[in-house]
Amino acid sequence: MDKIDKKESDKFQEILKKMEAMKASGTLDVSTEEDLAIAIMNLISLEEHFYFTGAKTEKSEYFDTMNEVRLMRTKLLARLIDKKEGEVWCISKHLLATSMRLMEVGTKLQKEGKKSEAEEFFADSYKMFNLFFALRLKIINISELKKMAGEEKPMTLNDVMAKLVDCCNE
Repeated sequence: MDKIDKKESDKFQEILKKMEAMKASGTLDVSTEEDLAIAIMNLISLEEHFYFTGAKTEKSEYFDTMNEVRLMRTKLLARLIDKKEGEVWCISKHLLATSMRLMEVGTKLQKEGKKSEAEEFFADSYKMFNLFFALRLKIINISELKKMAGEEKPMTLNDVMAKLVDCCNE
């Protein structure tokens, strides 16, 4: 493990320890919030599917349904994240979307018998999911998250962060 990987791993372990301490103290209902976060992840995926189906079929009703799903996703995400705090809203949405996509890639790789490659994607997915909760619970702040994103190798969080400029208006 090189210095960057060790430093990144240590930071991630520190975040997990803080989250476990909150869970143990009873100040965090992880179960309900995890369920809600996973529901939001699925709504993001539904938005994507309605978009691509609408684009492929050229039927506008899919875009209308996409908007309905988006409204629900926005309402539910607001239960976890304050829209008034800078880029936290979009960062949160992209962390959940990234987690979902990495999980899906891992699942496909596992189905193909590529177990160790799948496990890497699962680990990265879990990392993004935990970064979402670390941000949501204010265990880390935006500057720490951006610094971590800059150190990610070969994670896609840098790409997600770069896209925030174009997508922060909900």
